[in-house]
Amino acid sequence: MATMTKMNTVQQLTTALEASSDKPLLIFKHSTRCPISSGAYQEMESYLQTAPNENIEYGIIYVVEDRPVSDEAANRLQVKHESPQAILVKDGEAVWHTSHSNITAHTLQDHLA
Repeated sequence: MATMTKMNTVQQLTTALEASSDKPLLIFKHSTRCPISSGAYQEMESYLQTAPNENIEYGIIYVVEDRPVSDEAANRLQVKHESPQAILVKDGEAVWHTSHSNITAHTLQDHLA
């Protein structure tokens, strides 16, 4: 089972983005105040517990609690902020992203296989 590493500093984000040259990174941007985000979080957890791609690192940014990290991710990856949001990063660049009710275990399985 894979787990999501919490990113609550810009330095953690920077390190994770740099490491995406060796191993892709999926960032999940989560709002603890949003019911849609809660559903997407459950879908992420389902994916991670069922059959995650072990060749990908998984990170989570809590967008309310860690707003500077969330904003920095949007700026660096040039992906308009949404939450919930999933962003796949390779070589420090966003190569795929989706948001809201499109974040399902099935969608993640298809795009991350």
